[in-house]
Amino acid sequence: MGLPLASLLAENGARVTVCDVNEQIVDHIQRGQSPYEEPDLDNYISRNVKNGRLTASMDTTGSVKGCDAVIVIVPAWLTETLDIDYSILRAASADIGRGLTPGTLVSYETTVAVGGTRTQLIPVLEEESGLKRGKDFHVAFSPERVKANKVFSRLRATPKIVGGLDEASGDRALHLYSKYLGAPVINVETLEAAELSKLAGMLYRDVNIALTNELAAISECMGVDFGLVREAANTDGESSLLVPGIGVGGHCTPVYPHFMIKDADRRGVPQRLSTIAREINDAQPARHVARLAREWGPLENRRAHILGLGFRPDVKVDTLSPAYAIREALQEHNAAITIEDPMYSDSELEQKGFASARVGADPLDAVILNTPHSAFRNPDFQQWRASGVEAVVDGRAFWDPRTVEDAGLIYLGTGRDRADAR
Repeated sequence: MGLPLASLLAENGARVTVCDVNEQIVDHIQRGQSPYEEPDLDNYISRNVKNGRLTASMDTTGSVKGCDAVIVIVPAWLTETLDIDYSILRAASADIGRGLTPGTLVSYETTVAVGGTRTQLIPVLEEESGLKRGKDFHVAFSPERVKANKVFSRLRATPKIVGGLDEASGDRALHLYSKYLGAPVINVETLEAAELSKLAGMLYRDVNIALTNELAAISECMGVDFGLVREAANTDGESSLLVPGIGVGGHCTPVYPHFMIKDADRRGVPQRLSTIAREINDAQPARHVARLAREWGPLENRRAHILGLGFRPDVKVDTLSPAYAIREALQEHNAAITIEDPMYSDSELEQKGFASARVGADPLDAVILNTPHSAFRNPDFQQWRASGVEAVVDGRAFWDPRTVEDAGLIYLGTGRDRADAR
């Protein structure tokens, strides 16, 4: 997410150096090329490298010297105990601190636990630089709020939240993003308020999805199409039910709620809804596999095929994709597992630990949709049935149940009952 941000800042007149520890990424940028797929990113990079406003380096410390502002957007992952791992953020902060000069603004965009910027990161800046927070340098927190494949549109339109170490830091951050980003900027005044604003949004999303997953499960038992229920319920202007599914993946939703959950436990104010929501959403892949075994038959030695490795449609990113949990659930049932995804080559899928196959071409018994890629929108269900497929788990309520069943297949959809059971 940092590279599109840097490219847009350069597009709007800033002189930007992108720093990374990966030499290949730096080399790509220096050649004016995007190191990964994101709409329009190639054009932004090429244009701004050519005009001298965008460059890349592996020397973070050297690049920081003399900068007006430094934006930090490196990963924060989970430890084995589901706590936030600050190690990459601390390492980046140390590199920044060694090059920090008086008057610089450091803006953190990586999602952290509330208080993390103040207690975990600013001390590293001080220790490595010998400078004092608030007196010699400024610090802000401004959470990243974009999505892969939609980064530039989100950067321009989504309000940018900022919160400062002090009033001067907040003002510096507001000025930086207002001038070089172009989106509306909301100053919530403190680091902690800005940190919580990001986590609050993530927790809302996770709890909302958990609610819809539970409503979908009961709808399946009652013979009700939850898709119709959801659309109707959301017309009152007060409900905003999100979409249920076979699992939640990505860098954010499966990870960031744990930052709040762990921190809240330490403070003695447990976040019960968020904790239960994580459990519900993590359980969806196994729930759907168990439903297949219950309503179709034992899965032992049956050929179960997963459609989609990516965690989002038409995006080549599989971070914490439900596909991995679906595989684990199928392994518990001793099924023979294959996968296909148009965004990945067979060798890439094999590197992820999957055997590849093609539904309709290879002999398969059941198909489980994980990722609603556009390439999967209109399959030939008749061909699937002719090739041996008997059951379909529509993990995203992506297909028309009647079309699937008219082809002679058992249809098990998220929030939908089997037609022959009605």
